[in-house]
Amino acid sequence: MRSIWKGIISFGLVSVPVQLFSAIQEHRVPLHQVHADDGGRIRLRRVCEEEGKEIPYQEIAKGYEAPDGRTVILTDEDLAQLPLPSKKTIDVLAFVDEDTIDPIMFSTPYYVGSADRAGAKPYTLLREALVDAGQVAVTKVTLRTRESLAVLRVHDDVLVLQTMLWPDEVRPASEAAPEGDTKVRPQELKMARSLMDTLSEGFDLGELHDEYQEALQQVVEARLQGVEPPREAEEVPAASNVIDLMSALRDSVKSVRQSRGEAASAQPEEEEEEALAAAGGGTARTTASRAPSGGAARKSTAKKTAAKKTAAAAAKKTAGRTAAKAPAKTTGKTAAKTAAKAADRTADKTAAKSPAKTTAKKTAKKTASRRKAS
Repeated sequence: MRSIWKGIISFGLVSVPVQLFSAIQEHRVPLHQVHADDGGRIRLRRVCEEEGKEIPYQEIAKGYEAPDGRTVILTDEDLAQLPLPSKKTIDVLAFVDEDTIDPIMFSTPYYVGSADRAGAKPYTLLREALVDAGQVAVTKVTLRTRESLAVLRVHDDVLVLQTMLWPDEVRPASEAAPEGDTKVRPQELKMARSLMDTLSEGFDLGELHDEYQEALQQVVEARLQGVEPPREAEEVPAASNVIDLMSALRDSVKSVRQSRGEAASAQPEEEEEEALAAAGGGTARTTASRAPSGGAARKSTAKKTAAKKTAAAAAKKTAGRTAAKAPAKTTGKTAAKTAAKAADRTADKTAAKSPAKTTAKKTAKKTASRRKAS
C-alpha cells in the first residue's frame, strides 16, 4: 500500500511517528462519457471565461468570490502555509466510549501504520490502552489541506483513523420522522423481533457482494460479443394503503424459512400466541379479536351474531313460559311484574353463558313490556 500522509500521533507528551494508508478500495466498472452516435470520448476542457481559451492545469488556482463580486485567488503556497497545528499531527483531544459517538458522523477510514521501528513501542502502547479501556480517541487532523475531526480506534490489532463530520454538518433528523403519535401493539413488536431473529440466523457479512457491478459487467461483456444483454423484468408489488402488520410479519417469517429450504411449521402462529400472552393474557386476546383480518374477521362476527340471537330467543321463550304459568287470579298488572322479574333473571343467566349479555337482557325486558301493554 502507498502511504498518503506522514506525521505523528500526539497525546500528552507522547509522540508516535505514523503514516496513513487508505483502508478502502471501491470496485466499480469504469464508465466514461462518450458521444452516443459514434462512441467518441467526451473530455472536459478547462476554459477561461475571460480569455475564452483552454488553460493548462499548472496555471489553475483556487479562488473565493466575495459577496460584492470580487475574487480572491489562493495559491497552493497559501493553502500549504495555513496556521494549523494539525497539519502534520494527529492531535488527541480526549478518550471516550465509542457508543457515545453517533455513527452518522463517521466518514473515511485510514489504516495507521508505524513509520519506523522506534515508533513500534508507543504505537503498541496506545493500541493496548484503547483496547483495555474499551474506548476511542477523539482527534483533529488535516488531510489534503482540510482539517477534520477523527477518531482513533482498533481494528484487527491495527490503529484506524476514521475521519468524521463536524457536529454542525449533520442535519437534524426531526423533520424526517413520521408525523403523529403512532403506537404499536406488544404482540406486533414481539412478532417483529421474531422476524429479526429469523433473518439473522446464519448471517455472514463476508459473504455479501455487489450484485449491481456483476450485472453491469455482464451487460458490458454481452455488448462486446455483439449479443443482446440479459434483462430481467422485476415485478413491483402493488402498494396498499391498509397494512395488516401481524399478517405481514407472520408471512415474512414463513417466507424466509421457506427460502432457506426449511420445513413449513406453525411456529409463527405459536410465537403470536406467546406475544398475546406476554401482552396481557386474555386482555390481549380480546384486543386482538376486536380487529381481526380476512377470514378471522368473518368467523368472529358470525359467532357474535349467533350468540346474540340465541340469547334473545332464550329470553323471549322463557318470558313467555313464565307468563303462561302465572295463576289466573293474578291481575294483569301483577302478572306483568312477575314476568318482567323472571325475564330479568333468565336474561342474566343466559347472558352469563354468552358474549351478548347486554343484548339478551334488553331483549327480555322489551318482551315483558310488550306483554304488559297487550
